[in-house]
Amino acid sequence: MLSWSDDAAILTSRPFGENSVIVEVFSRTQGRHAGVVRGGASRKVAPTLQPGAQVHVTWKARLNEHLGSFTVEPVRSRAAQAMSNRLALAGLNAVTSLLVRVLPEREAHAPLYDRTVNLLDLLGQPAVWPLAYLRWEQALLEEMGFAMDLSACAVRGVNEDLAFVSPKTGRAVSREGAGEWIDRLLPLPPVLAGKGDADAAQIVIALGTTGFFIENRLIKSLGDRPMPAARQRLIDAIARQGY
Repeated sequence: MLSWSDDAAILTSRPFGENSVIVEVFSRTQGRHAGVVRGGASRKVAPTLQPGAQVHVTWKARLNEHLGSFTVEPVRSRAAQAMSNRLALAGLNAVTSLLVRVLPEREAHAPLYDRTVNLLDLLGQPAVWPLAYLRWEQALLEEMGFAMDLSACAVRGVNEDLAFVSPKTGRAVSREGAGEWIDRLLPLPPVLAGKGDADAAQIVIALGTTGFFIENRLIKSLGDRPMPAARQRLIDAIARQGY
């Protein structure tokens, strides 16, 4: 019998049979991993298995290629924070749906796991969450091998007046270096380059740029998959709140 134990965040939970559920978790040492929770549909267990919940899981299976089963111990629920406002719920759905879409199964991504747990712990704090989410998307791209290089202009080598990002290379471009290609470049608001806080409008612009690379580089590298609709709902929520 094979087994492992680790702390994890629940990504999805779906019915399986009469009283069980299949749960996908994001674990620090095991990555995105699925397993069956026997009795997981019961009134006693089901609240523990909500997306976003922090749990301690033990996975067991006869063979590594089997789906296997989880035993789950609650660590902390994030249900109250997720339901505290529309932004929090949209944010939770965006994070979990993106991770399910882009993470390879059973492959550890410890730095991204730590960033994800820290982000989920900020649910229900609308003053800080949108910026934290933007930083998380940048970390997601970096972890998956699609990081942007915003340190200097790809054309002139300078690091002043950087205003655009090349959609082909992910490198910064200065206003002067953009030249005749300006209409084909993506915006680079200061917040995307790590320069302090920003209002909701600036974060929405920055998420448009990170979203381009998530959709057209990261997701397309995995096959013919669409961007999760939950991400756009989050962007709409950020734009509405104007914090």
